[in-house]
Amino acid sequence: MSQQAGYSPSFKRPAEILRMRRKRARSEGVSSGGRGAISSPCEGASISAVRPFSTGPLFGQGRSGGGVKRRNPFASIENTFSSPAKKKVFIYSDDDADSSDSVKPGGSAGVEGEKSTTRTLPFSERLLQAEELSKDVPGRKPTSLSEDDSLFEDEDLFQERTPIPKSPQAGAVTSILPPACVEYPADWSLKTRLLFTSLLPFTWAVQPRATEEAQGLTQHCRGQYTTIPQSIQDPRTSAELRCGFQQCLQFWQHPSLSWLSLFPRIGAERSFTGKNVPWAQDMALQQSLMSEWSVSLSSLYSLLKARLCPYFYVCSYQFTALFRASGLAGNSNITALLTPTTRGLREAMKADGIEFTLPLLEERRKSKEQGSTAHNQETDGEEEETQSEASDKEDDDDDDGGFSWLTEMGVQDKIKKPDSISIKLHKERNLVCLDHKPESVVCVSGTHTFTLINFLINCKSLVAGAGSQAGLPPTLLAPTAFRGATLHSLKARSVNVKTQVRAGYQDVCSLEVTGPIMPHSLHALTRMLRPAQRGGFSTALYTHEPTAVLNTHTTTREQAVELDGCGLHPSTIQQLQEPSTLGKSPLRQLHLNNYSYTWKS
Repeated sequence: MSQQAGYSPSFKRPAEILRMRRKRARSEGVSSGGRGAISSPCEGASISAVRPFSTGPLFGQGRSGGGVKRRNPFASIENTFSSPAKKKVFIYSDDDADSSDSVKPGGSAGVEGEKSTTRTLPFSERLLQAEELSKDVPGRKPTSLSEDDSLFEDEDLFQERTPIPKSPQAGAVTSILPPACVEYPADWSLKTRLLFTSLLPFTWAVQPRATEEAQGLTQHCRGQYTTIPQSIQDPRTSAELRCGFQQCLQFWQHPSLSWLSLFPRIGAERSFTGKNVPWAQDMALQQSLMSEWSVSLSSLYSLLKARLCPYFYVCSYQFTALFRASGLAGNSNITALLTPTTRGLREAMKADGIEFTLPLLEERRKSKEQGSTAHNQETDGEEEETQSEASDKEDDDDDDGGFSWLTEMGVQDKIKKPDSISIKLHKERNLVCLDHKPESVVCVSGTHTFTLINFLINCKSLVAGAGSQAGLPPTLLAPTAFRGATLHSLKARSVNVKTQVRAGYQDVCSLEVTGPIMPHSLHALTRMLRPAQRGGFSTALYTHEPTAVLNTHTTTREQAVELDGCGLHPSTIQQLQEPSTLGKSPLRQLHLNNYSYTWKS
């Protein structure tokens, strides 16, 4: 019979394949008679079909016995690569070692009814057990560990594997390492925007229930704080956390105009352009606004003096003033910082008897003095004295006969002489160049702060006389209630974005907070996000730049002063009591990793 095209002699029909399987099952049943009799070929086939794969020979068999063909090790992925902890190792007991002669060459167990003891061990311990057993029983090896294991086991499997830490979403209780830095320095500058980012969602912080919002407002007005758990499994179900977050967003402001945003005031002419300002041409309305503003400012200072209000801000169209109660920022007296200032404002303050200092200029002068040696200081002092005497003589000459040479030439009437004001400005050019710069910040302390309050109330240049802000008094911001104040809330919204990483894109959750963010609000927000985000988030801080210099070091004398009745959380008070260390640079970035803070200024 001629072969057909495409026919292979090695091709076997299905009937022949089934016949070969039955034949193989009978041969396996006969060869394994020592392990137990098989009732029928069908049973033997079923047993051999489900027999698990082992990289070595069968239990009780040697390499030379049986001649049973091993199954394909790659038929199941579970047989080729599985967890080493799930494999079993067979350990021979002392009785089995003594009765080693009873092992049949065919690989049977010898005495029927005896069972080998088995237990599950880590893979590294199994290797040690195998080595010890091979030494104790010469010429014999544990049958479950063969020389062919290296073909199917990776080298990494012989090493003890450390458990993979679960993600924070798993909710498992893990040990937290002691944090390196649990607090960050206080930032006295005003923020316009905060952007928190984290791998965990911020959905719990938005869309509060009516009861949660009411509870947060009540707690803020009463100055009460609830204890937040250190670990929160599901922030969405934590009523304390959601109420506390609403409490962090509240602040007090005067004046309050719903159609105008009264912060920031410096360089905010565009935000006022085109808005309805009925007081611009109405002098009676302007006087009414200033009268109410004066009452509110006096109320704030009284609360500050009684330590019932920790601090407040006065935001004018020209400068920003920060008043702090005694005990804050390392000062034992009430302090006030004004920035930026001009020579005219400083001269007006001097005329009213207000004593102040320029802290940044003093720091520069002290650093120069400390950097120079004592000998250089003496020589420099002598040179400065001689130079000052010479300059005084020159100034006297300029005042008395600086233009006498024009008279001698006979051209005194043809050349215009500079007036006395120009001459004075030329002499004070070093002070004039400080105007509108961070170095122009002035510090007032003690009883002079009360004089400064009266100066601000009676100062006509405090309110703009022309422009979009004409007739509008400065904005007062405080963390506690005062007379004529209106309760406002910061705006918060949550957005989920994707950021590009090495492997692709990663989901990142963000929380944006906008408004006049004061120091206590920043600390309260981070105190809430610390347990809610499980000790990990990053913050980008956007500072109102004219107020960055308010972090200037002004410590006079550290003294413990109690501020328990000011309405702030004890941890916030403790942070604000520390002396300022940031200088002219505010916080730009704040990171929390494993409950430890790092920052960049």
